[in-house]
Amino acid sequence: MVNVKKEFIPDQKFFPQTCRHTMNGKTTVLHCHHYASLYSQLADDCNIVDAKNLLAEVAEDTFYDVFKTYFQENKINDLPSRISIIEHYYALVGLGKMHFLGAGPNSGDVELIHSHIDEGWIKKWGKREAPVNFITCGFICGAFAAIFNQNLRSFLAQEVESIVSGKERSVFSVVRQ
Repeated sequence: MVNVKKEFIPDQKFFPQTCRHTMNGKTTVLHCHHYASLYSQLADDCNIVDAKNLLAEVAEDTFYDVFKTYFQENKINDLPSRISIIEHYYALVGLGKMHFLGAGPNSGDVELIHSHIDEGWIKKWGKREAPVNFITCGFICGAFAAIFNQNLRSFLAQEVESIVSGKERSVFSVVRQ
């Protein structure tokens, strides 16, 4: 039997002795668009390591674990529910409004109707040509791997349209590696 849940049900707790938040048993940081745009800009400026890829991989690892665990614990197996939960979670943690345009085991497309990182970047530094959603690329890769029961690094997400460069929405193309 398939248990259909259309949104992520958060069980949030705050531990004052350690100043830590958890959501469904996972340590969680709710994002501020100014802070997220700042560390995205720092990653973009870094010449020592590929910090943009590092941000994406950390996000992939983190969100993959969140979704895989949540799907297993709540016996969520159908594709529409998994996608809906991921879209809801993206908004819940303060990253923006995400919408899956299509998702299959080998490819897909995702759009951001609102992107708090883009919005923070534009407020701080203005528009630019190159995309800035390194974290979201990793989020999407982790989400696709969890949705389709694949391993980490199974998918590559590339931002092909970007709000920060003047587009109405950001669009990500996803392919299986």
